[in-house]
Amino acid sequence: RAVQTVTMLQPARIILLKEGTDSSQGVPQIISNITACEAVSDAVRSTLGPRGMDKLIIDDKGKATISNDGATILKLLDIVHPAARTLVDIARAQDAEVGDGTTSVTLLATEFLKQAKPFLEEGVHPSVIIRAYHLGEKMALKRLETIACRIKQEDPNEQRALLEKCASTALSSKLVAGHKHFFSKLVVDAVSLLDSYLPLKMIGIKKVSGGALEDSMLIAGVAFKKLSAMLVLKCNLSVINLQKLH
Repeated sequence: RAVQTVTMLQPARIILLKEGTDSSQGVPQIISNITACEAVSDAVRSTLGPRGMDKLIIDDKGKATISNDGATILKLLDIVHPAARTLVDIARAQDAEVGDGTTSVTLLATEFLKQAKPFLEEGVHPSVIIRAYHLGEKMALKRLETIACRIKQEDPNEQRALLEKCASTALSSKLVAGHKHFFSKLVVDAVSLLDSYLPLKMIGIKKVSGGALEDSMLIAGVAFKKLSAMLVLKCNLSVINLQKLH
């Protein structure tokens, strides 16, 4: 009697994570991720608003940085928690897309997670919470459209005044807040020189030591921080007759 033996090959185990990496899942891990995000947001919470404070951060090389910019602070904190690092990515994307509001977007994202925590603990599925947030987003956008301030395109004076107010508001939490009216006009003048695509990279800032803040000026052209050694500003011409010297 012949006996046929069939050998079942075990599927090869595919390792996606680095050896020694810890992985966990489930509601307890989600709660832990939210707690980590709350700890990160607490580091930048006190920098928000016109009364926000600056942070002094010293890295491992001893370099000191003073800033109240959320993206800068989160970058210097060197966060390693994978969930908390998403806040760093959010702040970086906000800075690249808008150029401001990095602290606000970090605190808002953390607050959304914080409000979702009790529902997760009660057993509500995350997809249900996500759908509710999408519904709230649509309601918020409709509300913003009703309270939005309309700009009259035919009135350039009103348009410029509103732009200066927007720039002044953005400068209220910066180190130059005491000179925000001066710099808001400077900013609007600089942006007005750009075309409709607003290539902000065309606006360069040259820092020169000495002088006051209000000595800053806008040059509608190309400015060089330092003169070239080959550039001669003043010269005296002299003609030497070598034949008479002999």
